[in-house]
Amino acid sequence: MSRDLERLTKIIIRPVQSEKALTLIDKQNTLTFIVDINASKQDIKQAVEYLFNVKVDEVRTLITSKGEKKAYVKLSPEYKATDVATRLGIM
Repeated sequence: MSRDLERLTKIIIRPVQSEKALTLIDKQNTLTFIVDINASKQDIKQAVEYLFNVKVDEVRTLITSKGEKKAYVKLSPEYKATDVATRLGIM
């Protein structure tokens, strides 16, 4: 079990702090993260749900021009992305 938790904590590399990311937090209840390049959408969903104690509706991913994997994580309506962003120190 502890190896599974260790894997989950390594999936999220860092939150994205850009104007677009802040707009998504406010308007679409969506958090943006740079994640492990090998992480699946299911892995990202599990990691966010475990680390931030929220429920995730949807995960979309893309590979940036820098070769990093970016994940857009939409939270369920009963959870506020602004609360998580505040805990992360990006708002």
